[in-house]
Amino acid sequence: MTSAALPAPDSTRLNALDRAALHRTLIAQVEAAYRLCREVHPALPRPAVWLDLRGKCAGQAHFGRGGLRFNPVLLDDNRQAFLAEVVPHEMAHWLVHHLEDAGRMRPHGKEWQTVMRRLFGLEPRATHAFDTRRASPAPYRYTCGCREHAFSARRHGLACRGRVYRCRRCAQTLVYQTFMGR
Repeated sequence: MTSAALPAPDSTRLNALDRAALHRTLIAQVEAAYRLCREVHPALPRPAVWLDLRGKCAGQAHFGRGGLRFNPVLLDDNRQAFLAEVVPHEMAHWLVHHLEDAGRMRPHGKEWQTVMRRLFGLEPRATHAFDTRRASPAPYRYTCGCREHAFSARRHGLACRGRVYRCRRCAQTLVYQTFMGR
């Protein structure tokens, strides 16, 4: 593998795109990453692409569904970095999974790191540093003896079904106060 790179989208142009055009740009970036991967593994199947991922996760290589999932809120909020980092990150997972003996490889192991460095020319990072507040709101407010805690809908649902949460600082049981939704 030689050091290659994906085309870097112009940030001024990216910021001017509406949602549909941004999604088309994401698809084009996935296609460019796929073409680079095919240079290494010509039999690599083309992944389907979905923009249906929610929460704090920016992307996911979903082998059961046969493609890549992306978070449209994080894409919209982090356009340049998302296309430059998340797309190659997930495509590297896609490539490594389709190599021989992929079942024995760690998700962010040396094979994935090698693809990130040598094929995409990027420093391998297992996680992003995007602000996820808009993508993963936590509108349910709980309190303890020392502060307020924000719960997601999922965690609030678990609490409603009897799961008990305690504050890590004061060890008191968290008590539901209010919904601060949109």
